[in-house]
Amino acid sequence: MKVILTGATGYVGEGVLLECLNNREIEKVLSISRRPCGHRHPKLEEYLVPDFMGLEAGDPRLEGYDAVFFCAGISSVGVPEERYKVISHDIPLHLAQILPDKGRMTFVYVSGAGNYNHTDQMWVRVKKSTEEALVRMPFKGAYNFRPAIMWRYKGQIHVQKIQYLFWACYPLIKFFGGWNTMSEVGRAMIAVSRSGYVRHEIEVKDISLLAAGK
Repeated sequence: MKVILTGATGYVGEGVLLECLNNREIEKVLSISRRPCGHRHPKLEEYLVPDFMGLEAGDPRLEGYDAVFFCAGISSVGVPEERYKVISHDIPLHLAQILPDKGRMTFVYVSGAGNYNHTDQMWVRVKKSTEEALVRMPFKGAYNFRPAIMWRYKGQIHVQKIQYLFWACYPLIKFFGGWNTMSEVGRAMIAVSRSGYVRHEIEVKDISLLAAGK
């Protein structure tokens, strides 16, 4: 399987990248980013772009892939809605729209855990709108991942300070089932790209099941 990945310089994207590089099912990873991810591997090719919205249809570097793992994103805390919408809605949809051969591709979008019935929350409105638009596109499959707390992949270098706080609470979070490992997230993405799933919304428990091959 050949995959396109975004967000390799962030926590989630880097974790998924490392799983892909170490997973036998993945032949090649094209990392699209504004700056180098800091990793080298025979499977990895980097496509550095100053602006995602500048990517165009017909770009030969986007041809021949089986899946997109869209892991780029930012926290909504303290971010104006206009900027948040560009990163969490406009950019993923732009990439999805210009991709060739959608009928043979799976698009995986990292959304986030939360109550999606509360549409008065800014981030929920934006993410839900993106999720729904992706599902309507003519991909082989489109899946919206909604992880919560994720345990780091060995060798990660892009780790925010707040992650250390989450890890300190790891035993409690694990007890309540609100966590996944980064390896599980990556394996779950590979699994839905290969075999699909019964729902488009992939919650924390779904990630665990997919990663375990269930």
